[in-house]
Amino acid sequence: MKEKTQVDDIDRSLYDFRYEDKDAYKVEEGLTEDIVRQISDEKNDPDWMREFRLKALKIYNEIPVPDWGPSIDGLDMEHIVTYVRPNTERMHTSWEDVPEDIKTTFDKLGIPEAERKSLAGVGAQYDSELVYHNVRKEVSEQGVVYTDIESALRGEYGDMIREHFMHLVPPTDHKFAALHGAVWSGGSFVYVPKGVHLDIPLKSYFRLNAKGAGQFEHTLIIVEDDAYLHFIEGCSAPKYNVANLHAGCVELFVGKNSTLRYSTIENWSKNMYNLNTKRAIVAEGGKIEWVSGSFGSHVSYLYPMSILDGKGARTEFTGVTFAGNGQNLDTGTKVVHNAPDTSSYVNTRSISKDGGISTFRSSVVINSNAKGSKSAVSCESLMVDDISRSDTIPAMDVRTADADVGHETRIGRISDDTVFYLMSRGLSEEEARALIVRGFADNVSKELPLEYAVEMNNLITLEMKGSIG
Repeated sequence: MKEKTQVDDIDRSLYDFRYEDKDAYKVEEGLTEDIVRQISDEKNDPDWMREFRLKALKIYNEIPVPDWGPSIDGLDMEHIVTYVRPNTERMHTSWEDVPEDIKTTFDKLGIPEAERKSLAGVGAQYDSELVYHNVRKEVSEQGVVYTDIESALRGEYGDMIREHFMHLVPPTDHKFAALHGAVWSGGSFVYVPKGVHLDIPLKSYFRLNAKGAGQFEHTLIIVEDDAYLHFIEGCSAPKYNVANLHAGCVELFVGKNSTLRYSTIENWSKNMYNLNTKRAIVAEGGKIEWVSGSFGSHVSYLYPMSILDGKGARTEFTGVTFAGNGQNLDTGTKVVHNAPDTSSYVNTRSISKDGGISTFRSSVVINSNAKGSKSAVSCESLMVDDISRSDTIPAMDVRTADADVGHETRIGRISDDTVFYLMSRGLSEEEARALIVRGFADNVSKELPLEYAVEMNNLITLEMKGSIG
């Protein structure tokens, strides 16, 4: 068999296409008080939000850059545009009214088709603005609110948003939470009333088209008692030769005996710094389910956090991370057990190839009042070659003897014998390796709705193209 010595170019045309943004409005590069005020004016913020932004900017300037994870030296905020308005004057509720280039972008990504087939409602963000939002009539008739957060902020839900906005993720949390608080733009607001069970999911999709820009959407979801919601989030961006930044924020409030499933496939381009923050607080008997697929970005810091605040609250985190050439993805999860009989289960897969670096980082805290709680963490890592790297950094802080805690880690490489066997059955080397990786990540894909499981498997196949045997 002829040895494979050349890496083929990966065809990312589905995600890497882009349009000129010459007609878009944007602020100057950098981050100053004048720029923050300019964004606030663009958003027609209420006074309290303007003050909030300015306080967050002050905090941002005082907090140092994290020094414990992957290097973000290539991110220069002096050259990041923090607000870009696409060439549309308002958000649309009819797909036909969306400007043609934006509509074509989301058509190529399959958003309208997904909406027609399987979604209760969908929101589409392009750069810094929601350009499209729609929800099925039968969903809104149940009292479910699904709209862009800015309309909700200025309308009848303003008091509710003020009560919850950056309550779980305060600007003091870390430098990029403060940045988000200063320049946030776009995002979704969801409210599910008590006792309402949505059988079909809601979805938001975020597309960053502009070169050298940042995206800072804010997602706020409130699920009242005895309710159920599945929310899906998708992200992508074309590749540029300059740094882009994503520093969004997700805050989830899960009521008593309610369940919220939050599924994400992040496929940012490999010039992206993904410094996203996601956090949920769960009341008595409630449950938060995280399903996370991280494929893109140059550097990621991503650790969805669950605060189990009521007796019997539960969390499950299922994740897969795929780090290829030029990628350093630092991902994982955090759990805080704040009440008795709470439980957490973490199950992750990380894959690295072509010199990619994948780090799983977890933190489990079981406080002294969380008696009878249980936590199990299982992470497995697969290295496709001998030039990649995979690390596991678990932390467990258990403050009661009445708890059941476990952690399991496995790291390995693809077996040459397995590849040879599959090739003997008619597969190419590339196909064999992709099949092994898809099987390794199967526990995540089976947790996703069918069309998103297919997308994840397609991404794995895409990333496996050009692997050296």
